[in-house]
Amino acid sequence: MKIYIPTETKDGLKAKAYGHFGSAPFFTIYETEKETFESVDNTNSHHSHGMCHPIGVLGAYSIDAVVCQGMGARAVQNLNQSNIKVFRAAGETVADIIKKFKSGELEEITVGNACTQHGCH
Repeated sequence: MKIYIPTETKDGLKAKAYGHFGSAPFFTIYETEKETFESVDNTNSHHSHGMCHPIGVLGAYSIDAVVCQGMGARAVQNLNQSNIKVFRAAGETVADIIKKFKSGELEEITVGNACTQHGCH
């Protein structure tokens, strides 16, 4: 499974999670079976609110899940339509998030519990 995490830096497992999904400077992609990661620049980080398309940055990567601090209902719906699940991040670094993801501790973000305002996360 490939997990996509918005991050502040390209520091791999030590990278800090970024608060906003679409405008994150980087994304860390973690492969759970191989326990490998790759950092990717977000070339779509400058956008108007609601107009981001960060999944387009990773079109070549078969992403299975996104883990972020929060996301709006429309983004969740778009990801779910592509068979990508979304989970709420818990932890400060990629390593923290991966540990909690593997142990099943992360809450799934759905259209029903998604962010409804810009300051929710």
